[in-house]
Amino acid sequence: MTLHNPKITEASGRPVIRQLDEAAINRIAAGEVVERPASAVKELVENALDAGARRIAVDYADGGKTLIRVTDDGCGMTAEDLPLALSRHATSKIDGTDLLNIRSFGFRGEALPSLGAVGRLTITSRAQGHEAALIACHGGRIDGPRPAALSAGTVVELCDLFHATPARLKFLRTDRAEAQALHEVVKRLAMAEPTVGFTLTEVSGQDRRTVLRLDPEPGDLFDALHGRLTRLLGADFTANGMAVDAERDGLRLRGYAALPTYSRGSSAQQYLFVNGRPVADRLLLGALRAAYFDVLSRDRHPAAVLNLIVDPERVDVNVHPAKAEVRFREPDAARSLIITALRTALSGAGHRASTTVAAETLAAFRPELPARPDLPARPSQAVLGQALAFQAPAIPAPGFAEAPLARPAEGPAMPEPAPQAFPLGAARAQLHENWIVAQTADGIVIVDQHAAHERLVYERLKRQLAETGIARQPLLIPEIVTLSPSDAALVLSAADSLAEAGLIVEPFGGSAVAITETPAILGAVDGAALLRDVLDELADLGASHGTRARIDAVLSRVACHGSVRSGRQMRPEEMNALLREMEATPSSGQCNHGRPTWVELKLHDIERLFGRR
Repeated sequence: MTLHNPKITEASGRPVIRQLDEAAINRIAAGEVVERPASAVKELVENALDAGARRIAVDYADGGKTLIRVTDDGCGMTAEDLPLALSRHATSKIDGTDLLNIRSFGFRGEALPSLGAVGRLTITSRAQGHEAALIACHGGRIDGPRPAALSAGTVVELCDLFHATPARLKFLRTDRAEAQALHEVVKRLAMAEPTVGFTLTEVSGQDRRTVLRLDPEPGDLFDALHGRLTRLLGADFTANGMAVDAERDGLRLRGYAALPTYSRGSSAQQYLFVNGRPVADRLLLGALRAAYFDVLSRDRHPAAVLNLIVDPERVDVNVHPAKAEVRFREPDAARSLIITALRTALSGAGHRASTTVAAETLAAFRPELPARPDLPARPSQAVLGQALAFQAPAIPAPGFAEAPLARPAEGPAMPEPAPQAFPLGAARAQLHENWIVAQTADGIVIVDQHAAHERLVYERLKRQLAETGIARQPLLIPEIVTLSPSDAALVLSAADSLAEAGLIVEPFGGSAVAITETPAILGAVDGAALLRDVLDELADLGASHGTRARIDAVLSRVACHGSVRSGRQMRPEEMNALLREMEATPSSGQCNHGRPTWVELKLHDIERLFGRR
């Protein structure tokens, strides 16, 4: 099969180098800058923000394919400025002498001529002290400027996007999908500028439907951002958000990050900005994920709105035509600040859990559908009893006497604490050997004893590691575990990380390994079961994470193995000791996998369940 040669050649067969005309150059640039209607809206709204607009209105029709109109009250342009605005690489944002000191959204001078090359573009503008003027650009052909009527600001109208390049229309999605992408762009820019008002309107013939209306938010940055996020992401996000304001090495991070128990099933609620510019940078997204590493399972995603403020000379935004990616001069400093700031905020949240947990609990009280006969039945009590007996520790863990959950010495019973004296109240009962019910001043708290103690043990192990290292207990007789060759290689490759976590594993010939020491806090443990738990964690973690992440993952699995099991009966003193340690331990509101460790139901919620309110 003979392929068509796209090169333009002369009779000699030699390819000829030609200078493309201005229209072709603009259409090529449009392919990079304007991917879809949402891209055009992004460029036009950023221009309005750079012009100092305080109110911006965006109208669109057919998902932006047939109409995009952006109206602003910014500084405007004169009749002399308009032809330059439609020239490639003509901009008022920079003078070209320093491309590393960019303090505006736009700076390339490509957006308007690119839009004019692929659509029907009309710009009407008026600068203070000048008359209004209009200029049009249809398929790259410029008409004007000429006098027009406008009180102030600028109106940019783009009709029939991609009419000059109809092949691009085939790659667009449905009107609804394009409108959703357009809405997302406006939402991100509105987060970046909470003191600016935004209006998004869908136009259909003579009908107009307001999709989004955001008035300028009053107050300082955090108050304005709080109000804007409440309107865009809902009251649940701000109610469960932690304010973040940290500074180090000339970098500053500000915004809101949600509690781990408010995690999402996707990364849709992750909004990251650099100097107010929305970005989708892998470095920042990876740092956000790393900050929540030991409080979320891998199938959950944190929710956050964060703005990294950095000297423009220390970040390069000129690495992608759409300016969605950035490069940092000191990437490690940026990553470290994000991780440290978020982990500090998480620690400061203490035992706090998201407010949505209680709502989900109340919803669970609604009548359920009848059980389906084709679903597997619940294990019998005999089977459950055998499993719980196997899980129970053979002897109390050494050193557990210092732990809050230690069984107290025989003697007079301790007085029960008053419910109103503590945030998590006083323990009143243990249900099904797994759920602790505590009474507070104005409600009840239900605690998952295994999940809660798993978190407490994990935090204790991390403190030991940071302060003195994990105390290890030598085994009189090493425990030999036979593994598959691949599992043995994985364990031995992580031997240094395991040693820091208190587990010493040595090769024993072939695919067998010997466990010679275990973490002392666990007491007598089944070494083979512990090692297989750790193997599962290492396999899930993969090889892309650093040593610190691997150590934390091992500690998490060790904590799970050594925590109070579901099915263990606890005395009142033990239950109250667990509650008190939860109140004093950071991140105790969720287990190592991001699930809530406790749920609070207020009295008015309980009364409403019984129709008393």
